[in-house]
Amino acid sequence: MASYSTLSFDLDRGVARVTLSRPEVHNAFNEVLIAELQAVLASIEEQQESVRVVVLSGEGKSFCAGADLNWMKKQKNLSFDENVADAIELSNLLQKLYTFPIPTVAKVNGAAIGGGTGLVAACDIPIASEHAKFSLAEVKLGLVPACISPYVIRRIGESAAREFFLTGERISAAKALEIGLVREVVPADSLEEAVSRRVEQLRTSGPQSLRVCKELLEQVPGQTLDEANVYTAEVISRLRVSEEG
Repeated sequence: MASYSTLSFDLDRGVARVTLSRPEVHNAFNEVLIAELQAVLASIEEQQESVRVVVLSGEGKSFCAGADLNWMKKQKNLSFDENVADAIELSNLLQKLYTFPIPTVAKVNGAAIGGGTGLVAACDIPIASEHAKFSLAEVKLGLVPACISPYVIRRIGESAAREFFLTGERISAAKALEIGLVREVVPADSLEEAVSRRVEQLRTSGPQSLRVCKELLEQVPGQTLDEANVYTAEVISRLRVSEEG
């Protein structure tokens, strides 16, 4: 099993746990963490026949504080093309997480700021501690939540995104639940129990069915009703005659 410097990875009984491990900077991401997250997701996907669910969390008090400020300072001295190449790596990571064929649960143990909120939005089922805080605070730094915007807008809708993208205000766990950013909020000492309950729900579902559900979620929203009629009929027909079905 590969070793990582910015995260930890454990696979037990079909549950892959990926934990961001830079607690000294509240699990803020830099180019190394982005690359290692891409690598661990690729490794999990290669083992998808034995993995039923992925749980993403953060070590220490925070989930993810977004981009590492020291990393961002270095980007200021890069050319435009170099900055584009750098940003595409983050975009690729978010797209990979969002379209991942295995269900993903975000265990939001603390603050999820900027890009950290993006990671939450890209997961299938985010569950938060009541102490968790969220923010799309890029505007306070003269920036915008660009790479994370496709996933946050899909998660909370345009109306809420207009408010929080522009104000950059902090979002409580209760507010995050209200706007749909997370699916459940629980006391901090009940977070692991709540995550385990969701994991067991997912473990009792057919793995092929779960993968196809993810495909439906990706394909159907962009289809016309005529396209969806044919596509969905073909999907269910294949599953009816499958070994799992």
